[in-house]
Amino acid sequence: MPHLENTVLCRESQVSILQSLFGERHHFSFPSIFIYGHTASGKTYVTQTLLRTLELPHVFVNCVECFSLRLLLEQILNKLNHLSSSEGGCSTQITCETFNDFVRLFKQVTKAESLKDQTVYIVLDKAEYLRDMEANLLPGFLRLQELTDRNVTVLFLSEIVWEKFRPNTGCFEPFVLYFPDYSIGNLQKILSHDHPPEYSADFYAAYINILLGVFYTVCRDLKELRHLAVLNFPKYCEPVVKGEANERDTRKLWRNIEPHLKRAMQTVYLREISSSQWEKLQKDDIDPAQLKGLSAYTHVELPYYSKFILIAAYLASYNPARTDKRFFLKHHGKIKKTNFLKKHEKITSLVTLQLLTLVGHDDQLDGPKYKCTVSLDFIRAIARIPTGHLYGWTCNRQFTIIISNADMVWMKKMNSLSC
Repeated sequence: MPHLENTVLCRESQVSILQSLFGERHHFSFPSIFIYGHTASGKTYVTQTLLRTLELPHVFVNCVECFSLRLLLEQILNKLNHLSSSEGGCSTQITCETFNDFVRLFKQVTKAESLKDQTVYIVLDKAEYLRDMEANLLPGFLRLQELTDRNVTVLFLSEIVWEKFRPNTGCFEPFVLYFPDYSIGNLQKILSHDHPPEYSADFYAAYINILLGVFYTVCRDLKELRHLAVLNFPKYCEPVVKGEANERDTRKLWRNIEPHLKRAMQTVYLREISSSQWEKLQKDDIDPAQLKGLSAYTHVELPYYSKFILIAAYLASYNPARTDKRFFLKHHGKIKKTNFLKKHEKITSLVTLQLLTLVGHDDQLDGPKYKCTVSLDFIRAIARIPTGHLYGWTCNRQFTIIISNADMVWMKKMNSLSC
């Protein structure tokens, strides 16, 4: 299918598998399909594009929006009812309280002529939230084809593996399909495909190559990279617009864009300022640190000890691991864990505010690890201290950082200021 190949890039294998599973419209498809992979790996986009291109009857539901059982079941039924009555006019709203009612109402809705003799697809995005609902919900969706005796396939889209879904009591096993992360070559191809029509494809591909060379080590999220590409491209082609360089003068174009890309690295994922404000900074050649009042974190008020945790995390994040014992430890004996829950809540709050970010995977045996994502200016602002003193703390035993084998980072002041 040529149109699909031009729309969905670098996912030929997954598209081929899904097409073979769907089969013909009137064929019974696989009862349930579990699709998983990291964020921005194309799961939702590929599934939606394939269903729309093949014009298959389907409903798409985001489990984040449907945070209760009733909301989830009613949204599925009402969307299906809308599909079946699209030719006959408006449809009535369906109410549903339990999964037993859902099975009964699903049979009634799918009796419609427009849904007869073809597979109906139910897509549940962010399916990991189903684990927080009633225990019978996930097994019921896995066996929906059997329970309703209808030609229906349920697709689960998730960022976590199937093993974390499987109930202890067992259940019907879905067909599992993995979407791997995009390689740097895949990202280059996908991002280059978005080139503006007023510039040549080779010129934009060279820009994407520079962009990935700077950001690929710290960010592999396609959505974030696409946002950065659109945001910084006007600055890259500025010398060409002014007539100071041509499209092949890559060295001059690189010298012009390099400081701006390095500046943008400090705000990856954070969204401290809006796109229009960032463009204004680039146009006026102003350092974002000098622009007061734009940062979302400028006015953040943190609890007293949360500030200490954030400063400790910053110092730990930007010192080599081999120096941790020399810089941050005063006593090498066991340190008693106190108020663990309160410390854990503080760290969770800092992660929610995106001041700390979780690095690694949840299944690490030594507990999760965190990294500080804020800048030195922000740390200096919450600490209300001169810059020179904070630089000194990175090489003096001013604070003790205790990293337990659970998931806490704690700090206390020390009396000694000398190394």
